[in-house]
Amino acid sequence: MAKTALKAGARFKSTVCDTQVMVVKAPAGEFELRCGGADMVGATAPAAAGGTLDPALSGETLIGKRYVNADESLELLCTKGGKGTLSLDGVALEIKQAKQLPSSD
Repeated sequence: MAKTALKAGARFKSTVCDTQVMVVKAPAGEFELRCGGADMVGATAPAAAGGTLDPALSGETLIGKRYVNADESLELLCTKGGKGTLSLDGVALEIKQAKQLPSSD
């Protein structure tokens, strides 16, 4: 359970599924970024063998969607979809909802 500093532009990949993300916005500090119950690694890190997807965290990440935490201080863009659920410090991330535009009469 490695904590890492997240910064905008950083890319990470899952060690248990095909999911890849890019950090769009990140809070200061070090955090535990996981997918499918396993730590995510830098996009250029060698592939780790033997990881298994946690069935309780086997939601789906969708390409092109943005994932945020509760206060939206972290925003990730999914660049490759997969079968794992994204989480930050043990709390699942949710798909960012589109902002409602004001109606023009």
